[in-house]
Amino acid sequence: MRTRLLAAALSATALALPAVASPVVGVDALKEWNLIVLGDLTSSSEVEGRTFVGGNLDGNSSNYQIKTPPPSSYDTPGLIVVGDVTGGAKNLNNGSGAVVGGNVSSGFNLNGAAQTVQVGGSIANTNVNQNTVNSGLAANAGFLEGLQQQKSLLASGMTDLSQGMTKLEANSTVTFANNRGTFNAKPDAKGVAVFNLTADDLNRIGEIQFNLNGADTAIVNVSGANIVLNDNFLGGTQGLGEHVIWNFADAKNLSLTTAWGGSVLAPGAAANTGNYIQGSAVFGSLVQNGEFHLGTYTGGYTPTTPTDPGGPKPVPEPGTWALMLAGLAMAALLLRRRRGAAA
Repeated sequence: MRTRLLAAALSATALALPAVASPVVGVDALKEWNLIVLGDLTSSSEVEGRTFVGGNLDGNSSNYQIKTPPPSSYDTPGLIVVGDVTGGAKNLNNGSGAVVGGNVSSGFNLNGAAQTVQVGGSIANTNVNQNTVNSGLAANAGFLEGLQQQKSLLASGMTDLSQGMTKLEANSTVTFANNRGTFNAKPDAKGVAVFNLTADDLNRIGEIQFNLNGADTAIVNVSGANIVLNDNFLGGTQGLGEHVIWNFADAKNLSLTTAWGGSVLAPGAAANTGNYIQGSAVFGSLVQNGEFHLGTYTGGYTPTTPTDPGGPKPVPEPGTWALMLAGLAMAALLLRRRRGAAA
């Protein structure tokens, strides 16, 4: 019975949410998006993969989906913005497509294959040509609700994922020699290696060597409110974002001054980037002056229950319950609207 109710609720939600028909939750979000900003993004740079912005997108001319990301099972467009798009023109590439909850005053340059753009408010400074551009969609039932639902799921899911990782027991170590930090992963039976550091530990490092040693996922928990990423990777950054998650659960401010290897999870941080990150990235807000490169997370890590004997001991991930509750809420909203229309 519970399964049928959940299926019905999710089906009703999908009908109500033309903008985000299949919400992305949990660890899947790190695989789906190259960049997730839960609040506002001010950008003068580019993102190679998909981008989600929970607030407004501003700044000078910037570029989105300049490469082809891995195939999506969620049918996610290259750019989602819950708020408004302002500032310089935004370039959408390689059939990116976009969904915007508010107005687009900056305009889009729609490059490459034909694209579909859905806008809740008005759109200006955009040449449609062979593309499909629909505006004024906020009047449609469920359009804005769908965007807000995805934002809410990401905000809660990324925060809970980050906090859950901090509860993992460290099984791997980093050694320091002068200004060089060497990370030696010792993965458990599920291929998960866990490091625990402080912000002061990270600040001691000028050069990094990262040895995965066969780990599927290496989680580096870094405690501290103010984080500066200014270290050089002696072993290179290629592929680290697919397997390494730098988790800054306590971070309020994060500054990137050099190229950084690995996915970054900092859902509460106001971030500022001046060079590229190769991997998935999640921030509270972002001033972007450095690129985000593909190499997004591909590992098999999933939060497990404390009784799971084969892995570490985090808290359960909330995505499934959050999605079910959101679906039931949307189903109830649809029912009320239909009853009102019938009256």
